[in-house]
Amino acid sequence: MLHYAVVFFIIALVAALFGFGGIAASAVGIGKVLFLVFAVLAVASFLFGLVRQR
Repeated sequence: MLHYAVVFFIIALVAALFGFGGIAASAVGIGKVLFLVFAVLAVASFLFGLVRQR
């Protein structure tokens, strides 16, 4: 999931470099959502791992 977030951020950078503002904005939005999903799943996995370990 983190890989796809980074890919979308790179797409956004390239699109912004070439002047495609709309595509860059949507790619950044998708990248943010993917990163937030990754962060939530990572924290949940960490917490469940701590609970299961006890």
